[in-house]
Amino acid sequence: MTRLTEALAAQFMTLTLGHLGREYPHKLDHVLDGPEDVRSPRDLHPIFHGSFDWHSCVHGWWQVLRLARLYPDTEQAAAVRKAAAATFTPANFAAETVYLHRPSARGFERPYGWAWALALHGEMVQHDAAWSHHGDAFAAAFAERFRAFLPIQTYPIRVGTHYNSAFALTLAHGWAMHHDAGLLLLIEERARGWFIHDKGCQAWEPGGDEFLSPALCEAMLMSHVLARDEFAAWFNGFLPEAESARPLALFEPAFVSDRSDGKIAHLDGLNLSRAWCWRRISQRLAPTNLLPLIDATVDRHLEAGLPHLADDYMGEHWLATFALLALLA
Repeated sequence: MTRLTEALAAQFMTLTLGHLGREYPHKLDHVLDGPEDVRSPRDLHPIFHGSFDWHSCVHGWWQVLRLARLYPDTEQAAAVRKAAAATFTPANFAAETVYLHRPSARGFERPYGWAWALALHGEMVQHDAAWSHHGDAFAAAFAERFRAFLPIQTYPIRVGTHYNSAFALTLAHGWAMHHDAGLLLLIEERARGWFIHDKGCQAWEPGGDEFLSPALCEAMLMSHVLARDEFAAWFNGFLPEAESARPLALFEPAFVSDRSDGKIAHLDGLNLSRAWCWRRISQRLAPTNLLPLIDATVDRHLEAGLPHLADDYMGEHWLATFALLALLA
């Protein structure tokens, strides 16, 4: 089974440092309230203007900071720390936070970017650096957004793209465990309310532009929310034929026909995120006949995704993050 090594970590950091500050091409999530709002990505987002879009820049920073902490003596880790010191200033984080107060920013990056903002903060505070707490108010603003939105979100969003509720709540749950007991309880309440009665998942996936598995993201979230025995019982009802590798779609890597197409390139991310989900799920299951099958499935998905991290900028600007999720699980 593929594991993270120092050489691979150095490769990831080099790759990601190459686009964290690359402003163009850029896909903005930005509503114009008036002509004064026609501004450049760097002007709007002094920290997160690179990596093609805001959320990819956020989780790109999470990725390199995590690797710099795990492999602090590498040349690349020193470059990460230098870049963070220059970028993570109080003024820059204040500007990123003020952006959230714009009249049309209520749904900005909801929920994917919200969750990654919390994950980034959770990584920042583990560093012994002058900038480690400069994002505290920034994270608090996103936690407040979750607290305001989750009670009015009647139904979960189950698509395999940025709007997926289970993926976002998995990341937010990890942050809330250490930083916000109230948000933690709210997340667990919503997860149970949305998913506890789900059974016999058909797993009609992947969709043509999905980088997340709706079925496996849901199962991974429930593996964090439920006690081990309760989760095992829930999982057996949710995927009752898993030991027979059914539904087959969850066990076979997706085929990627054109990596220069940003939407089709999402499928490389699907292969990597499925590996992450399966590993996390397996850690919460008691020894069963399913575990060797999961190991083999993880290997096939990593073999399908890892060679293509830098084939085209449409994947290069984000795929290494999902590779790291899978390798750290």
